[in-house]
Amino acid sequence: MDELCYLSATEARRLFKSKKLSPVELLQAVIDQAGKVEPSINAFAETRYEPAMEQAKAAEAAYAKRDSAPRALEGIPVAIKEEAPIKGHKNTLGSLALKDAIADHTAVFAQRILDAGGIVHARTTTPEFSCTAVTWSRLWGVTRNPWNLDFAPGGSSGGTASSLAAGTTTLATGSDIGGSIRMPASMCGVVGFKPPYGRVPEVEIFNLDHYCHEGPLARTVDDAAMLENVIAGPHPSDVVSLRPKLEIPDSQPGVKGMRLAVSYDLGCYNVDREVVANLRGSVQKLRDAGAIVEEVSLPWKMEEISRACDIHFGMIFGPSIKEIYEKSADLLTPYAKQLYEDGEQIRKDDFIEGLVLEARIYEPLGHILDQHDALLCPTFPMPALPAEWDREPQLINGRATRNWAEILMTVPFNVCSRCPVMSVPSGRASNGVPTGMSIVGKTYDDLTVFQIGRAFEKVQPWLDTPERRPSMRAALAK
Repeated sequence: MDELCYLSATEARRLFKSKKLSPVELLQAVIDQAGKVEPSINAFAETRYEPAMEQAKAAEAAYAKRDSAPRALEGIPVAIKEEAPIKGHKNTLGSLALKDAIADHTAVFAQRILDAGGIVHARTTTPEFSCTAVTWSRLWGVTRNPWNLDFAPGGSSGGTASSLAAGTTTLATGSDIGGSIRMPASMCGVVGFKPPYGRVPEVEIFNLDHYCHEGPLARTVDDAAMLENVIAGPHPSDVVSLRPKLEIPDSQPGVKGMRLAVSYDLGCYNVDREVVANLRGSVQKLRDAGAIVEEVSLPWKMEEISRACDIHFGMIFGPSIKEIYEKSADLLTPYAKQLYEDGEQIRKDDFIEGLVLEARIYEPLGHILDQHDALLCPTFPMPALPAEWDREPQLINGRATRNWAEILMTVPFNVCSRCPVMSVPSGRASNGVPTGMSIVGKTYDDLTVFQIGRAFEKVQPWLDTPERRPSMRAALAK
């Protein structure tokens, strides 16, 4: 019990039920760990320890009852990304321009976590407006990767992934509009699941943005399933929310006989050699488990992916912050201002071009998935970005990137938004930072993605022993 802060949610719930562990003990362990590492990793935008402890005591009493029927997340610490509104909590979106904003309503998925007994002890950091692949802002400063403090934990759900890897929460939420769940999962060595569009209700207006998804991050696939089952399902406030509710089962068969595709570069990405090597090792483990894995090629072109995304974000992100930009441009981060100003170059007539490109991007992927159970690929083309990256070119295999799209290996699957995608750890790079493997499912086939993720976790476990967790010596020394 010395590693309570790293206990999985599923194991914690089992111990709560058997009365071998109290929710109070688990929450205290998580809070104590945050006291040690949070000054260095800076993953929390806000903490709510006192009300959280009162909830933990109530959960302890609920489990103590002889006829108790605990709720799905009863007593489990859950860190919710600060981007999501919770009534009475701060809702700054990481922006100095909104530093005093307090939410007057609660997002549906966040309310479901509260109603299921989840204890929201902290809100996690994001970049401003969740619009870049690292996590720093003028409001909160720099969030760092617990595996190597010189690097970012990814973005925009960087605080979420960093806190999971560092043991300062048990479950956590993220959002994903270009890879913001999967990139942090990859860089921090945890599990991140981007559900298909509509699976989890979203807040307006972004429920109508088909690139946008809310989803779980966790330290195990079972834990991700636990949280996904709470937050998913239709809701009358969201016209795109899918019905009926899909439930991920508690257990699934392995991958024996499954036919999987693998692409090491998605046809147009320059991918770091260590990332490729780790993916090859992971693919071999799936083969050893009985899967048939075939290498495939995609005819994707970087300029088409980049153009489709420029159009999409220019049509939606820019106008969404126009009022803030016009009133408070001097308070914004350079990356947020640049993204807004880039969007100003997008014309109304470009919208149709974007739709044509999105169809062109999905079609070859659709054919591959029609012939395979899923596609495997790197989550991110390099182990991690520098902690304070601001869109500067990065060297991959000795070649400098030209624009942000060349590192966003996740974004094609926001274009192809009905495909569920899970990122799982594939290994670690020489700088100590984890790398990720993405499991891309057929449209709306969440179950197969979880099945493959669970099977892979059995043959390549992660964060399950102290030697597989981030060494916090560097953090504690700072």
